[in-house]
Amino acid sequence: MSIKIGIIGGSGLYNVGIIKNTEEIEVETPFGKPSDKLTIGKIENIEVAFLPRHGKNHQFPPHKVNYRANVFAMKECGVEYLISTAAVGSLKKEIKPCDFVIANQLIDRTTKRETTFFDEGIVVHAGFADPFCKILSELAYKTVDDQGVDVHNGTYICMEGPQFSTRAESNLYRSWNVDVIGMTLAPEAKLAREAEICSCGILTVTDYDCWYEGEEDVTVASVVENLKKNDKNMADIIKKLVPKIKYERTCECKKALDNAVITPRDQITKKGNQQVNKVLLKRFIQK
Repeated sequence: MSIKIGIIGGSGLYNVGIIKNTEEIEVETPFGKPSDKLTIGKIENIEVAFLPRHGKNHQFPPHKVNYRANVFAMKECGVEYLISTAAVGSLKKEIKPCDFVIANQLIDRTTKRETTFFDEGIVVHAGFADPFCKILSELAYKTVDDQGVDVHNGTYICMEGPQFSTRAESNLYRSWNVDVIGMTLAPEAKLAREAEICSCGILTVTDYDCWYEGEEDVTVASVVENLKKNDKNMADIIKKLVPKIKYERTCECKKALDNAVITPRDQITKKGNQQVNKVLLKRFIQK
């Protein structure tokens, strides 16, 4: 199987029906099961793989999502371009609820996530200065802008959750000049980089977090209401974006491991998880 484009997001994106001719497949990984079955189908006649990050019934909280299994499953399907969609809170007044943000930087404040494939017998230090693929992200930005939706580039901070921020935390992040806050994007971006996948984060703003005086504090009800408003825009954007992802990869993403594998090549087949090595380090083993 060789499906070049993968999408990880909320079940709302799946339910709007932009993916046609679908079939579901189970993918076993060295890290256990992904959040759900992968949905294989077509958007504008282009084959894609879709995975609901929290499961179709939203049963996995952010700190319990099996991010390694999710990204590994995408890699096994042949994915080279990964679109991560997610809801976020805004930390700036000019970034309004129902606006879109394309993530261009990342701060990771999580502590309970598994964020590397290589923690068993092999040492890998992948570069992560620019955590998202610039080419794919620029393409996503232009696509959103062309739809007439207010869009921004911004820094995303990933908090542990599942509780929302305290007011003190929210104001601390604002003092760091962070743009938006969420609970899921950091592990996906890190693992995509180790898998040499181009990734981008397309984020929908649901609220102003709790820093904005005069606004009601964040509630699940208000977040869900704005999520529903954003679903149609997100579906339209993904439908327009997918056909544009046909460029030859010239970015650094596809060779992220070139100078990152510290363990000697002749030891790779003797160390670590062999299924991981076979899928992620195949070209190193073959040399």
